[in-house]
Amino acid sequence: MMCLNILRGYKVVNLCNRLLSHEDLGRLLLRLSVGGLMLFHGMSKLLTGASGIKALLASYGLPEFIAYGTILGEVVAPIFIILGFLTRPSALLVAFTMVVAWLMIGLDKTFLLDKTGDWAIESIVYFFLSSIALAFMGAGKFSIMKNPCWR
Repeated sequence: MMCLNILRGYKVVNLCNRLLSHEDLGRLLLRLSVGGLMLFHGMSKLLTGASGIKALLASYGLPEFIAYGTILGEVVAPIFIILGFLTRPSALLVAFTMVVAWLMIGLDKTFLLDKTGDWAIESIVYFFLSSIALAFMGAGKFSIMKNPCWR
């Protein structure tokens, strides 16, 4: 009887694995979540302007023009990621943007929880790790680009 239950469990797991074995669909969902959620951050900066980031950069003694790099990392790169165009370099740009964000606004929050008990830098870490994963995996076949070189 126990062997029969083990065999049934094996068949269920095997069926589940076969049904969910769609790596390109998984890549698309990861691209949509990373690119789409990061784009919200970028759009807010487009709508409200870069003055807040410029002031933050100035407080660290950095040139204000670097603030426009945020537009690349939070608007252009996410759009490319969503479309599956130059996904790997775009994902690395988002990851780099998250490192800069951590160094500028999250370094002192690295070991803290926020008011609701979440890790204070969890969104930074999520975007960083997900972008690194995309950089390793690439866009997959669901991309606007037919040539894999441009995915």
